[in-house]
Amino acid sequence: MLSVTTAIRSRFVRGIQVKKILLCLCLMTCAVELFAGPRVTIMIPQGSLAGPTSGRLYLFTSTSDNRPPMTGPNWFSPEPFYAVNVQVDAGDKVELTAETVGFPGTLGELGDGEYHIQALFDFDIYYSNHANGAGNLYSKTQKVKWDGDNQLRFELDQVIPAMRFEETEFRKQIRLYSPRLSAFYGRDIVQKSTVVLPQSYYKNPTRRYPVIYAVSGFGGLHESMGRSLAAGGPAPGDDGVEFVRVFLDGQCKWGHHVYADSAKNGPRGAALINEMIPEIDRRFRTVSVWTARFVTGHSSGGWSSLWLQVNYPETFGGVWSTAPDPVDFRDYQEVDLYAKKPLSLYTNPTGDRRPLARRNGEVMIWYEDFGRMDDGLGRGGQLKSFEAVFSPLTNSGEPLLMWTRDTGTIVPATVKYWIEYDINRLIKRRWNAGLKEKLAGKINVFMGTEDTFYLEGACEYLKQTMAELESDAVIELFPGKDHFNLTTAELMSRIRKEMSASFLQYHSVE
Repeated sequence: MLSVTTAIRSRFVRGIQVKKILLCLCLMTCAVELFAGPRVTIMIPQGSLAGPTSGRLYLFTSTSDNRPPMTGPNWFSPEPFYAVNVQVDAGDKVELTAETVGFPGTLGELGDGEYHIQALFDFDIYYSNHANGAGNLYSKTQKVKWDGDNQLRFELDQVIPAMRFEETEFRKQIRLYSPRLSAFYGRDIVQKSTVVLPQSYYKNPTRRYPVIYAVSGFGGLHESMGRSLAAGGPAPGDDGVEFVRVFLDGQCKWGHHVYADSAKNGPRGAALINEMIPEIDRRFRTVSVWTARFVTGHSSGGWSSLWLQVNYPETFGGVWSTAPDPVDFRDYQEVDLYAKKPLSLYTNPTGDRRPLARRNGEVMIWYEDFGRMDDGLGRGGQLKSFEAVFSPLTNSGEPLLMWTRDTGTIVPATVKYWIEYDINRLIKRRWNAGLKEKLAGKINVFMGTEDTFYLEGACEYLKQTMAELESDAVIELFPGKDHFNLTTAELMSRIRKEMSASFLQYHSVE
């Protein structure tokens, strides 16, 4: 029989044991709560990197299996994705948790359902699109039933190959080391372009040809431009004029550098004018004077071509720009950036959501939604590409934000720097300082009155300015046309004929 002391001691010990058990259960419960939610582990295989590498790590999702998730997001129907900037080495792993930020929210907010999921590490230095960057690492796609508590593991054991260029006798790739850009970036930078030669080029070994420089729209790649001309440029029209064609894409990590010198993208315009163009003239039989050199482009390429003509009027003999990005910041896709009381890009003055794209009168994209998706990419998006070109840099080397990300309110302190890239304003400022004579007969801009991205208003301002200055510039707005159906076969034929006529004012066909 136990003594009273023994009994008391026994109860005391049992009490301590119960408390320990309860404490352990509590700690286990807290641990479960602490680590609740999804956890995605991404492995970087041994031997996959040459050393510590900085870049952006993405996790893409899609409810469809008709494309690799990493080829997203689609502008008009983006699906959730998540990303984080990292510096990793071969053998490292990165964990994404519920707090990992992306679009449209955090990873923990991804709705339940069945997804195809894929990881990608983007560290390429040339391409705006992560899915194009040679050497970028990515994983195989996993089909996942997502319930919010998934524990997933991806291995980046796949490598994006270098983009193949299909060279022919008439279609050549130019790869040119750029001293200017290399000095700016502190590493070797190569400029690239595609050159298409006329069909008669080899039949007439002494003949020289005028040149058309064509700049792609946002996301365009010179590697795919001019593929339909693998057997040579189009046959001459009745005027007998044939052209050497040079295709430029404006590719950079921040989207489209639009061939404008900028604090973030470097001396892109200077590199084209002083390095690439002289190299084209050296390698091929061009008529290497401004009267035989023309520039054109659509969308971001339309803005690029107009910028080049206005800033280098003695290099080009004329521009034919179609559906250019905003050429007057009083109408930046229907927003006046110079308004005395700063406006919001997200909402109009009545508080309604502001659209960014439309089709047949129906809104396709809202500005705030697109902006958040664009920011989720980290860099390389359309809106961030504008900031990369037009803004100065912060102390951390990032482009200064032009609008607040919470309310969309325009930041006037940033806009004052953007003025230097307002093409219409630039023309007015320089007109009587020699630009009037240098641009005579050289400006041609075409736009639809129902542009998909609301770009027609800025062209209306440009048209008004040209009329006020009594310029001979041609600024035409085509009723009912949008961003994608403006460039009809009829308009493109007209542009080529007008380039030929401009060339023939000063030269004859050999």
